[in-house]
Parts: sequence; C-alpha cells; structure tokens
Amino acid sequence: MNQPLVLASTSPFRKSLLEKLQLPFTTANPNVNEARLDNESATTLVKRLAQAKAQACAESHPHHLIIGSDQVCVIDGDILGKPHTEANACAQLRAASGKVITFYTGLCLYNAQTQIAQVICEPFHVHFRTLTNNEIAHYVTKEQPLYCAGSFKSEGLGIALFNKLEGRDPNTLVGLPLIALREMLANEHITVL
Repeated sequence: MNQPLVLASTSPFRKSLLEKLQLPFTTANPNVNEARLDNESATTLVKRLAQAKAQACAESHPHHLIIGSDQVCVIDGDILGKPHTEANACAQLRAASGKVITFYTGLCLYNAQTQIAQVICEPFHVHFRTLTNNEIAHYVTKEQPLYCAGSFKSEGLGIALFNKLEGRDPNTLVGLPLIALREMLANEHITVL
C-alpha cells in the first residue's frame, strides 16, 4: 500500500470489522464532539461526523488514508443515541418492538495528503419482532447493550430480537460498511484481494 491506513475510532467493534479486510492499519482517537446540530437530519449528521472524525486525525497522520465512521438509529423519525442505562435500553427496545427501524452509518475515507474526502451514508433496516417486556428485560440483563445505538448487538444474542435484516452490507449494522469501504479504497488504488 502506498499510504498507511488509520481507523479514526476507539471502537473495538469497528476495529474487529476492519480486520476482516486483512489490511494493516492503526487506530487513533478522533476526539470529536458528536452533538447533533439544530434540525440536522440523521443522514447529514452521520456523514458530517464520519468526515469530522477522519479529518481530526489528519494532523497527526498527514500521509495516511483515514477512515471515519458514525452511526445513529432512527425510530419513528427520532434519532436515538446510546442508552447508557438498563432502563433506557429497555425503553428503546420497547419503542422498536414490532417496527422497522433504520440505522444510518456515515463512512468517510479521507486522504490526508490530497485532502480529498469520500463520504457516504449507508442505510440498514432492522425488522423487529413483537417483544414482550420479559424478553426485553432478559435480553438487556444478559447482553448489556448499554453503549450500542438501538440497544442491541446484532452480532450476539440481539439476533433473536429480529424478524428480518435488510441492507446491502451486514457489517453496516455493526458500524462499518465494508463493501462501501472497499470501493473507496479502490478509488485510492488499494485493492483488498
């Protein structure tokens, strides 16, 4: 590879996903304020934050390709953040029960040398089955999804909450759209295979 890769994230989930591509990379903490701007849509928010995270690492990695990503969950038009408590996680899952919710994942590949950013938003739809309060409580107690948008881990027991998953890339749901990232890397003359 001509330019080294940096993942602008401290998320162990994103790091694990990027490892699937078997390319060497390092990680960096982007330290970006993730607050939503007034009247900012979910798609605009995740694209802005993905790019901000990538560009935040450019000063310390001036010769790198930097990957930034951000994700939100939308239920009934409301953007949900990470629940942080069991009570909030249960409330989020009750709100999602029997509905289709959408995850929007922003992805940016920023070339720190050329200062060119490729930025996209990848949607992913989760069809929840109707859940009982006991099922929700049991799930939250067992898996503790307190730092996951939507209050579940689809790569774990969370899969039992759904009727159907719908999207181009299942990695998007976990937080890093690898199909889109492979396309962006190809634009930078990096082939994965």
